[in-house]
Amino acid sequence: MPNATAYRVERVEAGEALARRAAELIATGIDLSLAERDRCRIALAGGSTPEASYAKLGGQHLPWNRVDVLLGDERWVPADDPASNALMLRRSLLAQEPGRGACLHPVPTAMATPEEGAAAYAELIRLLCPGEPPVLDLVLLGLGDDGHTASLFPGTDAPAVTDRLVTVGMGKGLPRITMTVPLLSAARHVIFLVSGGGKAEALRRLLDPTESAERTPARRVQPSTTITVLADNAAAALLND
Repeated sequence: MPNATAYRVERVEAGEALARRAAELIATGIDLSLAERDRCRIALAGGSTPEASYAKLGGQHLPWNRVDVLLGDERWVPADDPASNALMLRRSLLAQEPGRGACLHPVPTAMATPEEGAAAYAELIRLLCPGEPPVLDLVLLGLGDDGHTASLFPGTDAPAVTDRLVTVGMGKGLPRITMTVPLLSAARHVIFLVSGGGKAEALRRLLDPTESAERTPARRVQPSTTITVLADNAAAALLND
Protein backbone atom coordinates (compact mmCIF):
# COMPACT_ATOMS: atom_id res chain seq x y z
CA MET A 1 0.00 0.00 0.00
CA PRO A 2 1.60 3.32 -0.98
CA ASN A 3 2.03 5.91 1.71
CA ALA A 4 2.02 9.54 0.65
CA THR A 5 2.03 10.95 4.17
CA ALA A 6 4.79 13.44 4.93
CA TYR A 7 6.86 13.15 8.10
CA ARG A 8 8.60 15.91 10.02
CA VAL A 9 11.36 14.47 12.18
CA GLU A 10 12.58 16.27 15.28
CA ARG A 11 15.55 14.85 17.15
CA VAL A 12 16.25 15.53 20.81
CA GLU A 13 18.40 14.12 23.57
CA ALA A 14 17.01 11.15 25.46
CA GLY A 15 15.40 11.28 28.88
CA GLU A 16 14.45 14.65 30.33
CA ALA A 17 14.75 16.55 27.04
CA LEU A 18 12.55 14.06 25.21
CA ALA A 19 9.88 14.09 27.91
CA ARG A 20 9.87 17.88 28.08
CA ARG A 21 9.64 18.34 24.32
CA ALA A 22 6.84 15.77 23.97
CA ALA A 23 4.87 17.55 26.68
CA GLU A 24 5.41 20.86 24.89
CA LEU A 25 4.19 19.49 21.56
CA ILE A 26 1.05 17.96 23.08
CA ALA A 27 0.30 21.10 25.09
CA THR A 28 0.68 23.27 21.99
CA GLY A 29 -1.66 20.98 20.07
CA ILE A 30 -4.25 21.22 22.84
CA ASP A 31 -3.92 24.99 23.02
CA LEU A 32 -4.36 25.41 19.27
CA SER A 33 -7.38 23.12 19.21
CA LEU A 34 -9.09 24.96 22.06
CA ALA A 35 -8.53 28.25 20.24
CA GLU A 36 -10.81 26.90 17.49
CA ARG A 37 -13.20 24.56 19.31
CA ASP A 38 -15.00 24.35 22.65
CA ARG A 39 -13.41 21.01 23.52
CA CYS A 40 -10.24 19.17 22.60
CA ARG A 41 -10.20 15.37 22.17
CA ILE A 42 -6.85 13.64 22.35
CA ALA A 43 -5.78 9.99 22.27
CA LEU A 44 -2.62 9.08 24.14
CA ALA A 45 -0.27 6.12 23.89
CA GLY A 46 0.60 3.67 26.60
CA GLY A 47 4.01 2.31 27.41
CA SER A 48 6.99 3.46 29.42
CA THR A 49 8.36 6.06 26.98
CA PRO A 50 5.53 8.61 27.24
CA GLU A 51 4.87 8.33 30.98
CA ALA A 52 7.48 10.92 31.92
CA SER A 53 6.03 13.22 29.27
CA TYR A 54 2.55 12.91 30.75
CA ALA A 55 3.81 13.86 34.21
CA LYS A 56 5.25 17.06 32.71
CA LEU A 57 2.17 17.62 30.58
CA GLY A 58 -0.05 17.57 33.65
CA GLY A 59 1.80 20.58 34.99
CA GLN A 60 0.99 22.68 31.93
CA HIS A 61 -1.48 25.47 32.68
CA LEU A 62 -4.21 24.64 30.18
CA PRO A 63 -8.02 24.64 30.49
CA TRP A 64 -7.98 20.92 31.27
CA ASN A 65 -11.70 20.87 32.05
CA ARG A 66 -12.21 21.23 28.28
CA VAL A 67 -9.94 18.29 27.36
CA ASP A 68 -11.19 14.74 26.78
CA VAL A 69 -8.41 12.15 27.07
CA LEU A 70 -8.79 8.79 25.35
CA LEU A 71 -6.43 5.89 24.85
CA GLY A 72 -5.18 4.72 21.47
CA ASP A 73 -5.09 1.20 22.86
CA GLU A 74 -5.42 -0.70 26.10
CA ARG A 75 -4.50 -4.14 27.37
CA TRP A 76 -7.45 -6.35 28.36
CA VAL A 77 -6.63 -6.17 32.06
CA PRO A 78 -8.49 -4.82 35.13
CA ALA A 79 -8.35 -1.08 35.70
CA ASP A 80 -6.04 -1.53 38.70
CA ASP A 81 -3.63 -3.89 36.95
CA PRO A 82 -0.06 -2.53 36.74
CA ALA A 83 -0.17 -3.13 32.96
CA SER A 84 -3.20 -0.83 32.49
CA ASN A 85 -2.54 2.22 30.35
CA ALA A 86 -5.38 4.05 32.11
CA LEU A 87 -3.70 3.44 35.45
CA MET A 88 -0.46 4.82 34.04
CA LEU A 89 -2.28 8.02 33.00
CA ARG A 90 -3.85 8.34 36.43
CA ARG A 91 -0.44 8.21 38.11
CA SER A 92 1.19 10.63 35.67
CA LEU A 93 -0.99 13.15 33.81
CA LEU A 94 -3.92 13.02 36.22
CA ALA A 95 -1.74 13.04 39.32
CA GLN A 96 -0.56 16.58 38.56
CA GLU A 97 -2.09 19.98 39.01
CA PRO A 98 -3.75 21.28 36.93
CA GLY A 99 -3.78 18.18 34.69
CA ARG A 100 -6.05 16.27 37.07
CA GLY A 101 -8.88 18.42 35.72
CA ALA A 102 -8.83 16.56 32.38
CA CYS A 103 -11.59 14.07 31.65
CA LEU A 104 -10.15 10.58 31.13
CA HIS A 105 -12.26 8.12 29.18
CA PRO A 106 -10.73 4.69 29.88
CA VAL A 107 -11.40 1.66 27.74
CA PRO A 108 -14.06 -0.47 29.48
CA THR A 109 -12.16 -3.63 30.39
CA ALA A 110 -14.64 -5.02 32.93
CA MET A 111 -17.12 -6.22 30.30
CA ALA A 112 -17.69 -9.88 29.47
CA THR A 113 -15.48 -9.98 26.37
CA PRO A 114 -12.91 -7.79 24.62
CA GLU A 115 -15.30 -7.52 21.67
CA GLU A 116 -17.93 -5.94 23.92
CA GLY A 117 -15.34 -3.56 25.31
CA ALA A 118 -14.26 -2.55 21.81
CA ALA A 119 -17.85 -1.90 20.73
CA ALA A 120 -18.56 0.17 23.83
CA TYR A 121 -15.42 2.26 23.33
CA ALA A 122 -16.30 2.89 19.70
CA GLU A 123 -19.74 4.14 20.76
CA LEU A 124 -18.17 6.46 23.33
CA ILE A 125 -15.84 7.89 20.70
CA ARG A 126 -18.79 8.57 18.40
CA LEU A 127 -20.53 10.45 21.21
CA LEU A 128 -17.44 12.52 22.04
CA CYS A 129 -16.05 13.29 18.61
CA PRO A 130 -17.88 14.80 15.64
CA GLY A 131 -17.35 13.57 12.11
CA GLU A 132 -17.48 10.32 10.14
CA PRO A 133 -15.10 8.89 10.96
CA PRO A 134 -14.87 10.83 14.23
CA VAL A 135 -12.05 13.36 14.27
CA LEU A 136 -9.61 13.46 17.16
CA ASP A 137 -7.67 16.69 17.57
CA LEU A 138 -4.40 15.00 18.46
CA VAL A 139 -3.11 11.43 18.61
CA LEU A 140 0.15 10.45 20.26
CA LEU A 141 1.49 7.10 19.05
CA GLY A 142 4.42 4.94 20.00
CA LEU A 143 6.41 2.67 17.73
CA GLY A 144 7.37 -0.88 18.60
CA ASP A 145 10.63 -2.47 17.54
CA ASP A 146 8.53 -4.73 15.29
CA GLY A 147 6.88 -1.76 13.56
CA HIS A 148 3.57 -1.85 15.41
CA THR A 149 1.74 1.18 16.72
CA ALA A 150 -1.20 1.26 19.13
CA SER A 151 -2.03 -2.49 19.14
CA LEU A 152 -1.73 -2.91 15.39
CA PHE A 153 0.83 -5.71 15.37
CA PRO A 154 2.36 -7.18 12.22
CA GLY A 155 1.04 -10.61 11.33
CA THR A 156 -2.33 -9.99 13.01
CA ASP A 157 -5.74 -9.01 11.64
CA ALA A 158 -6.10 -5.68 13.46
CA PRO A 159 -3.99 -3.48 11.10
CA ALA A 160 -6.27 -4.30 8.16
CA VAL A 161 -9.58 -3.58 9.94
CA THR A 162 -11.33 -0.69 8.19
CA ASP A 163 -15.02 -1.23 8.99
CA ARG A 164 -14.77 -0.35 12.71
CA LEU A 165 -13.38 2.48 14.80
CA VAL A 166 -12.10 0.13 17.48
CA THR A 167 -11.16 -3.52 17.25
CA VAL A 168 -9.64 -6.32 19.28
CA GLY A 169 -5.98 -6.98 18.65
CA MET A 170 -3.52 -9.47 20.04
CA GLY A 171 -0.04 -8.54 21.14
CA LYS A 172 2.53 -10.41 23.20
CA GLY A 173 -0.04 -13.04 24.11
CA LEU A 174 -2.61 -10.60 25.49
CA PRO A 175 -5.89 -9.33 23.99
CA ARG A 176 -5.90 -5.58 23.46
CA ILE A 177 -8.47 -2.98 22.51
CA THR A 178 -7.14 -0.66 19.82
CA MET A 179 -8.21 2.21 17.64
CA THR A 180 -8.14 1.25 13.99
CA VAL A 181 -6.29 2.81 11.07
CA PRO A 182 -9.28 4.86 9.76
CA LEU A 183 -9.83 6.49 13.16
CA LEU A 184 -6.15 7.21 13.76
CA SER A 185 -5.74 8.56 10.23
CA ALA A 186 -8.67 10.96 10.65
CA ALA A 187 -6.88 12.88 13.41
CA ARG A 188 -5.95 16.50 12.86
CA HIS A 189 -2.48 16.02 14.32
CA VAL A 190 -0.47 12.80 14.73
CA ILE A 191 2.75 12.55 16.73
CA PHE A 192 5.00 9.49 16.94
CA LEU A 193 7.17 9.40 20.06
CA VAL A 194 10.15 7.07 19.61
CA SER A 195 12.93 6.36 22.07
CA GLY A 196 15.93 4.05 22.24
CA GLY A 197 18.30 2.30 19.88
CA GLY A 198 16.05 -0.76 19.79
CA LYS A 199 13.54 1.28 17.77
CA ALA A 200 16.07 2.59 15.22
CA GLU A 201 15.34 0.01 12.52
CA ALA A 202 11.57 0.33 13.00
CA LEU A 203 11.82 4.12 12.68
CA ARG A 204 13.90 3.80 9.53
CA ARG A 205 11.20 1.54 8.04
CA LEU A 206 8.42 3.90 9.12
CA LEU A 207 10.00 6.71 7.11
CA ASP A 208 10.98 4.58 4.12
CA PRO A 209 8.43 5.08 1.28
CA THR A 210 9.33 1.69 -0.17
CA GLU A 211 8.65 -0.16 3.06
CA SER A 212 5.71 -2.56 3.27
CA ALA A 213 2.83 -1.59 5.57
CA GLU A 214 2.30 -5.29 6.24
CA ARG A 215 5.76 -5.49 7.76
CA THR A 216 5.47 -2.11 9.47
CA PRO A 217 1.80 -1.48 10.37
CA ALA A 218 2.60 1.99 11.72
CA ARG A 219 2.90 3.08 8.08
CA ARG A 220 -0.83 2.51 7.64
CA VAL A 221 -1.57 5.61 9.71
CA GLN A 222 -1.95 8.23 6.97
CA PRO A 223 -3.51 11.50 8.10
CA SER A 224 -4.03 14.31 5.62
CA THR A 225 -1.54 16.45 7.55
CA THR A 226 2.17 15.99 8.19
CA ILE A 227 3.06 13.52 10.93
CA THR A 228 5.46 14.79 13.57
CA VAL A 229 8.08 12.25 14.63
CA LEU A 230 9.81 13.10 17.89
CA ALA A 231 12.78 10.79 18.37
CA ASP A 232 15.77 10.68 20.61
CA ASN A 233 19.19 10.42 19.03
CA ALA A 234 19.49 6.68 19.58
CA ALA A 235 16.19 5.99 17.84
CA ALA A 236 17.18 8.28 14.96
CA ALA A 237 20.62 6.73 14.54
CA LEU A 238 19.85 5.09 11.18
CA LEU A 239 18.24 8.13 9.57
CA ASN A 240 19.98 10.21 6.96
CA ASP A 241 20.51 13.85 7.80
